[in-house]
Amino acid sequence: MRALVTGGAGFIGSHLSDALIGQGHRVICLDDLSTGSLRNIRRLEGEARFEFVQGSILDRATVDRLVSDADHVYHLGAAVGVKLIYGRPVDTIMTNVVGTEIVLSAAARHRRKIFVASTSEVYGKDTREGCGRFRETDDITLGSSIRWCYATAKALDEYLARAYMIEQGLEVVIGRFFNTVGPRQSGAYGMVVPRFVQQVLVGGPITIYGDGRQIRTFTWVADTVHAVIGLMNHPGAIGEIFNIGSEEPVTINELAQLVQHLAGRTVATQYIPYELAYGPGFEDARYRVPDISKLRALLGYRPTRSLDDVLLEVIEYVKRSVERDGTLRAETPGVLPKG
Repeated sequence: MRALVTGGAGFIGSHLSDALIGQGHRVICLDDLSTGSLRNIRRLEGEARFEFVQGSILDRATVDRLVSDADHVYHLGAAVGVKLIYGRPVDTIMTNVVGTEIVLSAAARHRRKIFVASTSEVYGKDTREGCGRFRETDDITLGSSIRWCYATAKALDEYLARAYMIEQGLEVVIGRFFNTVGPRQSGAYGMVVPRFVQQVLVGGPITIYGDGRQIRTFTWVADTVHAVIGLMNHPGAIGEIFNIGSEEPVTINELAQLVQHLAGRTVATQYIPYELAYGPGFEDARYRVPDISKLRALLGYRPTRSLDDVLLEVIEYVKRSVERDGTLRAETPGVLPKG
């Protein structure tokens, strides 16, 4: 099979490319390297079944050409990370809405099956105050903060995908990712696990945005990739939306303590107000835990690693990166410049 992976040099996209190559498929990776990195796909250099194309999902001609040469399309290309989203909302909306429309229209034109990567952010605010788990059929409640532009754009992506299926018969599968973590993930755009690990390994302080009582789950990247490929290969997934994540909740305060315990280092903790970390008017989601029963029923999906195991893997990866590159710096709080 020939697979096009948009955002293929990104964190999840590069792991997906690895897995598809490992299964004997040919992979075309499209990435503009705005948040992805050639380092993520370095191990695929020289692989005859892998092709890297540096370009944007906003380039209709390039997207059309690559989609026409693929059997399956995995659309992961997007503006990601809370810090990037809040600092550059125009780019976020344009990339995530216009870019997705370009990819979907090409997939419909060439009759290619497509996986559309969505996010837990589409659930918006937790109006239930931490009770229960988010299900694919839940209503969406978004706030007025510009932070929710990412959630809004991704929700519109889902509606666009379903509209193309209804009107043009496009075979679409939608997956909502819940905080996927693992090797290669950068802390530069607000991703909490790599940021905590880097801060602990350089001696701190570890910086917690808000009060640290926010509740999250974290998913091993190989589990996410396994679910994505499984959904694309299952006829029962067409036209459906699936939560892809872990059901092991943890507060951000507990996460900070756990990273220190597993790394064998104790550092100072610094609490950073949201307005300093991201800018005025920022709103956070207090609770985000998925119900994965729908994915489990279709694929028999179960997370393969505990949070402890996932964090240990990330810690070891960062240590190996230091040994290889000789440098390590902690990500520091602050709003990205506009424009």
